[in-house]
Amino acid sequence: MASYAFRLLNVFASSTFSGNQLCVFEDARGMDDATMLNLAAQFNLSETTFILPSERAAARVRVFTPGFEMKFAGHPAIGTAQVVRDVRQAGNALTLEFQAGVVPLSASGDAWTFTAPCPDGVRTAAPALDRAAIAGLVGLSANDLAADPIWVDTGADQLLVPLASADAVRRAAPDASQLDRWQASSLGRKTLYLFAFDEGNVQAGRQVVVARYFYAKPGGGVNEDPGTGSACANLGGWLLHSKAALPASILVEQGDQTGRPCRLQLDVSTDGCIQVGGRALEIGRGAVTL
Repeated sequence: MASYAFRLLNVFASSTFSGNQLCVFEDARGMDDATMLNLAAQFNLSETTFILPSERAAARVRVFTPGFEMKFAGHPAIGTAQVVRDVRQAGNALTLEFQAGVVPLSASGDAWTFTAPCPDGVRTAAPALDRAAIAGLVGLSANDLAADPIWVDTGADQLLVPLASADAVRRAAPDASQLDRWQASSLGRKTLYLFAFDEGNVQAGRQVVVARYFYAKPGGGVNEDPGTGSACANLGGWLLHSKAALPASILVEQGDQTGRPCRLQLDVSTDGCIQVGGRALEIGRGAVTL
């Protein structure tokens, strides 16, 4: 039997029980795909990561939800970087290899920033449903939208839904009975990222955006993710696509409705570089014997 060490972290967190939860396996050599998927299902967190050797970066990282593997995800990148720094003495500037590409990360203490893996630029696509139909999927009307929904991909494609007010974001209530109408991403995942600029709310020089991220659960139903780094990066892609004024510095408030408040920092430079940051707090360690 083999023993595999893991760590539990909260990412985009400000306290012990805030942030988005993550499990990181320190050394996944010897595990096959089925084992990784089964472990992700066992821990039943939004993502679990597995660290492997890499010839291109400080480590190669595989990211699994309880149902499938992902090319890239933001809070797993930040939490895994903190584990790699500690386990491999990699320092405060390192790179991680994901299926989506090599991602640079840098740290100041437990605050990490990653650069979105989109070297060929932001990819966008129009959704299959019109704006009124998409608004209806979350219990809203077309009048609640600030602009047309659009698929954005800066490492993981997601459907972004710009809303006219923070109140509309908070009022959103997905109807699980309509899941068959949700359009799937390239990974076959049904997701909706709702966001709105909280006009007049500026904190430490950052414009506040209120956001929520919904996704279909394996087997049916809708879950809400408390803090979604890849979607935050896609918000940066949306700013570029929308030709917003740059540079942009944004504080994304997410997860309050789930009881797991997350705070994500988004920066988009004039040359189109998209960076997402937040804190990673380790709360426990253990081992699994297989």
